[in-house]
Amino acid sequence: MTDPLRHLGQASPLPASPEAAVLDYPPNPHPGVPYLVRFTCPEFTSLCPVTGQPDFAHLVIDYVPDARIVESKSLKLFLGSFRNHAGFHEAVTVGIGRRLAEEMAPAWLRIGGYWYPRGGIPIDVFWQTGAPPAGLWVPDQGVPPYRGRG
Repeated sequence: MTDPLRHLGQASPLPASPEAAVLDYPPNPHPGVPYLVRFTCPEFTSLCPVTGQPDFAHLVIDYVPDARIVESKSLKLFLGSFRNHAGFHEAVTVGIGRRLAEEMAPAWLRIGGYWYPRGGIPIDVFWQTGAPPAGLWVPDQGVPPYRGRG
């Protein structure tokens, strides 16, 4: 590996903010092979920027690695750093996707943010870097639309 792993196998405290979080990107073990990696975070939390109340989401991050992959513990710490971060659903979801895309430079990335209701309205936010590579199997993200009690 060319980049040191700063979290794996070590005690790593939760970063104070998403900006302070450091993500680790080891080399792709299968360069040149188009394959899909999926991370699912069903208990993601951040804060409403107006009320300061917690917001909850089910995040699904799909990406096709190029030269590097994202190390899962560093991603977990990055996502956990949003617990005390205030941001609208759109800013948080797209911000996570853009940071991963800019730093990791994957062949393709998409993120689905399935936010639980705020004010009685669920908000789903989706972002991707472009069209997925030709011939790649991209399964549905598997998160059903919010149905409530009706």
